[in-house]
Amino acid sequence: MNADLHCHSNVSDGQLAPFEVARRAHAGGVSLWALTDHDEVAGQAQARSEAESLGMGYVTGVEISVTWASRTVHVVGLGIDTACPALVAGLLATRSGRTARAQAMADALAALGIEGAYEGALRYVSNPDLISRTHFARFLVEKGYAQSTPDVFERYLGEGKPGYVPHRWASLEEAVQWIGAAGGVAVIAHPGRYKYTPLEFDTLFGQFLELGGKAIEVVTGSHTPDQYREYADVARRFGFEASRGSDFHAPSEGRTELGKLPPLPSDLTPVWERWL
Repeated sequence: MNADLHCHSNVSDGQLAPFEVARRAHAGGVSLWALTDHDEVAGQAQARSEAESLGMGYVTGVEISVTWASRTVHVVGLGIDTACPALVAGLLATRSGRTARAQAMADALAALGIEGAYEGALRYVSNPDLISRTHFARFLVEKGYAQSTPDVFERYLGEGKPGYVPHRWASLEEAVQWIGAAGGVAVIAHPGRYKYTPLEFDTLFGQFLELGGKAIEVVTGSHTPDQYREYADVARRFGFEASRGSDFHAPSEGRTELGKLPPLPSDLTPVWERWL
């Protein structure tokens, strides 16, 4: 099963429309696909329609921004009812505040001598409610302040960097509750990206499990091969199902194309068995 259950369209911070991402997934050999835009489900109908027309299986999805231990964690919801009132209201609340945060980031960048960042980032935005650091990163690369979007995060927009502005997202409990209310499965996205101590990680995974979380991403475009093995061990230790996804945003960004990741370790239970 070539499943890719984590990627983005221009409904959030990707560059391609949902139908274009579907076509790229199909071209990459994906047989079961999910679009998981940040805090937004407006692209789901188009994504499902195009996926089904191409003969791919489709799973509805979303990626919810969470604040845990003063840092940002992402929780993917798979197999959700996109019309669930609790989920819709929760996502709307989570999206609020992005504009003020973006203006504060622009002010921080202006203090570094980088002018016009807010207006520049907006040129990359299809949905103004979802302006994000990725849109600023594309502007900074365009203007020559960095070599790539990862370089931007390393120098300007990552946590602790001079252009970073924290934001209070949903709580872990809220995100898991919204996904559960929508009949979905909660998955911790790309755990290898988070800067926690081993004890903090164990606490995060334990709380997630207690709240009803079911899976973690093991093989993802945001992980190194060593991290595939590390989080496979976490899945075994906590009894999590395992997910797989490219975290695709744009053809020129990221390490991995849709459908091109290695398979999950054979002894793990794939989360997508729920939809087969």
